Amino acid sequence: MATIPTIRQIIRKQLISPIQEFIKDSRAVGITLLVCTIISLLLANSQWKDAYVHFMERETHILPFLHLPHSILHWINDGLMTVFFFLVGMEIKRELLIGELSSIKKASLPIAAAVGGMLVPAGIYVMLNGSTPYHSGWGIPMATDIAFSLGVASLLGSRVPVTLKIFLMALAIIDDLGAILVIAVFYGGDISWYYLLGAAVLLGILHLLNKLRGNKWWVTLLIGLLVWYCIFNSGIHATIAGVLVAFLVPLERLSNYEHALHDPVNFIILPLFALANTAIEIPGNFSEAITTSLSWGVLAGLVLGKPLGITLASWITVATGLGERPSGTNWMQLIGMGALAGIGFTMSIFITMLAFKDPATQNIAKLAILIGAVVSVIAGLLLLYFSGKPKKSQL
Repeated sequence: MATIPTIRQIIRKQLISPIQEFIKDSRAVGITLLVCTIISLLLANSQWKDAYVHFMERETHILPFLHLPHSILHWINDGLMTVFFFLVGMEIKRELLIGELSSIKKASLPIAAAVGGMLVPAGIYVMLNGSTPYHSGWGIPMATDIAFSLGVASLLGSRVPVTLKIFLMALAIIDDLGAILVIAVFYGGDISWYYLLGAAVLLGILHLLNKLRGNKWWVTLLIGLLVWYCIFNSGIHATIAGVLVAFLVPLERLSNYEHALHDPVNFIILPLFALANTAIEIPGNFSEAITTSLSWGVLAGLVLGKPLGITLASWITVATGLGERPSGTNWMQLIGMGALAGIGFTMSIFITMLAFKDPATQNIAKLAILIGAVVSVIAGLLLLYFSGKPKKSQL
């Protein structure tokens, strides 16, 4: 006689298990971000636009004397995104110590490709906007969205060699490090040295505790929050606190922290970031908005500059014998992966919010980023699809 399933079993089978399977899919992050972006765009161009924007930007001063973020948008961009940067920082540290960037031989090609993929897009942007009011946006086309680009690459399954995915991941991690340095150096405010000194002291204490006794996770959390508060009020962007604390996490704990934060960051924090920052009102004069020097600078930097810079730098590195092309790959596949690196999305939008204060200018840049992402996805998929036969191994 068949047993009747309980409500808990039904919920697990019909709801929880499908969600768990979706989260494990390498394409899930990209799909989730895409859905959140579409929802945000629809809301921003509907009758609920004002209510939606007002909800995100409504002033709510919590304990004013503490000088904390004062809106949901600021809490997401300055607070929650610090956790994202903490995860990125740990990924960078792991790759530098034991991963694809742990030796000169391993790191030479992705480092060169990443540098080329940052300098060429920035150079193209400056050529188009260096003498315009938009000159401060040169950092926007430098970025690559790791999760989104790898998610798109996974759509082709075995047609993309494992070595090529590893190359893209290493390149994107170095790219993120470059973006972090750009944010810290060029997109901060007036420096408050007292708060900066306080952050340095706290980081020193955390380092000593890690060396002496291997402190508990809650100690790292507590000191990390204090470091964030000091950085937030120092004039340097608050998210840099996440990277600084990440670099002090002992190697043996990196995997535990990364495992604990991977899903919350990718399926809660990044979707919230997309919902809050892609509420772009499509202007009536759409053609004029996307034909400004700002739009062309961002589009040309992401769509043309990224694959050009990555491919050129890679070719020079291989030709001079300083590095080797990923095994089992051809140059067309490398160009295709360079095209996918033009998906700036998260980091590009983040830099946009720092580079420009005017909402209208921000919207133009964000629109160009989204269009650039669509073009990069199509170009990358086509190049990768027709560049080689399916491989047996998969990531």
